[in-house]
Amino acid sequence: MPTRHLLRPRGHIALLVAALLGLVLGLLPTAAAPAAAASPEAPEARAAVAAAGTFRNPLNTGPDPFMTHWNGNYHLTTTQGDSIRMWRSPSLGTLLTADPITVWTDSDPSRNRNIWAPEFYRFGDRWYLYYTADDGVDDHHRLYVLESERDDPAGPYHFKAKLAPPNHANDFAIDAGILQLGGRLYLAYSGINQYQHNGLNIAPMSNPYTVSGNAVAIDAAGGCPEVREGPEFLYRNGQVWMTYSACDTGKPDYQVWMMSMPLSADPLVPGNWRQHQGAVFSRADDRGVFGPGHHAFFRSPDGTEDWIVHHAKTTSQNTYGNRTTRAQKFTWRADGSPDFGRPLAMGATQDLPSGDPGSGNYWINDDGRSSGPGGVTYSGTWNSGTGCATQCFWSDDHWSDRTGATATFSFTGTRIVLLSVKDTGNGYAAVSVDGGPEQRVDFHGLIRVGEAVQYTSPRLAHGSHTLRIRVTGQHNSQSGASFVSVDRAEVYVN
Repeated sequence: MPTRHLLRPRGHIALLVAALLGLVLGLLPTAAAPAAAASPEAPEARAAVAAAGTFRNPLNTGPDPFMTHWNGNYHLTTTQGDSIRMWRSPSLGTLLTADPITVWTDSDPSRNRNIWAPEFYRFGDRWYLYYTADDGVDDHHRLYVLESERDDPAGPYHFKAKLAPPNHANDFAIDAGILQLGGRLYLAYSGINQYQHNGLNIAPMSNPYTVSGNAVAIDAAGGCPEVREGPEFLYRNGQVWMTYSACDTGKPDYQVWMMSMPLSADPLVPGNWRQHQGAVFSRADDRGVFGPGHHAFFRSPDGTEDWIVHHAKTTSQNTYGNRTTRAQKFTWRADGSPDFGRPLAMGATQDLPSGDPGSGNYWINDDGRSSGPGGVTYSGTWNSGTGCATQCFWSDDHWSDRTGATATFSFTGTRIVLLSVKDTGNGYAAVSVDGGPEQRVDFHGLIRVGEAVQYTSPRLAHGSHTLRIRVTGQHNSQSGASFVSVDRAEVYVN
């Protein structure tokens, strides 16, 4: 990338992947990015059509996602710790800003702490929500199930049962997943066995809330001596595919592995499961993706596509924080096995699942192009260019470290989300809506990450509004400079 005036540091992740860049540039309309100011322009039809059918990760700020599309809406749960919350939306494009529904809290002190990994399944005309919880002591984690009072994944729910195989009645257990095979149900989970403290186990069930026999242990590979957790299942090509996460979720090497067996085989016979060698979904350092795992699967609204939803981090540090929920489409290989590909960078623009109606929202690019009413103007000294390539929307952004420089988005809607690069040389911005009080937002990142959510406004009355980003010239102690970047804004209209 050529040297430019006020060039900000571009971390190692800024290295361009030529094939991806060629693909992206081949899909984009040609447009010049002005250096200091941009005025709103009518978007090209090609760009508007593409924007209407795209979305960006993350879908949620929590980890351990589970998602189903049902009755016209995506329904998503993630680990919240003190309760079970669900987000629902007709489009992936609006899940991030959907209001959560609290579907379960518990007053029983033996199971109302550290509530993890909820999953929900429909059997008959009721939904069953499986989760793990403890009394504040991690080793006291156990599995529980709720039953809905009507045919709605959002409840309300009532407590139904504790799930405990007789041979592990009082043992540590987390991450319930339900295997459905030959008209029978099986409880798959991570818990104590002879292979790991967090090892894979499968037990028979007589109905959605009753374990009817002992659990058997599965000796699953994982590239590390640590956990095997979060079992999930796919059924295709005469096989059932059991995917699971291995290594500690705090580590950047947390990853997904896989076993399989014929649909006609008995899952309670450990030897029937065939191990597939090597991770099938793992870290992508060049895309700023670390620790991808604890996943689930869902189908597109029209049932023609398969998707994986998972959490991952944007830091290579060993931490349980920073895990966010992302989704991407996967395909199938000629040999009948799933091909999950490589995890995409957070914020990478993707096509919506087939049959997704779209969000009705619109974007405003940093150069002033917009797929709806609005634009952006700049004051002070700003730089612009296309060096960020696939890490930026339409491959361009603006940036400045000049104190007092401002970028002002005008928009019509109910909420605005600001997305741009987090980088090692970024600093603080002061962000305000409609001339109101400023909120300090840190644009710094320990590694370079493109298209990151920097700010989400509160809900506003529908109408015309402004969002102003002011460069403060300040930065935290870990940053090397005070740059603020502007990539795009997304406007919510409902």
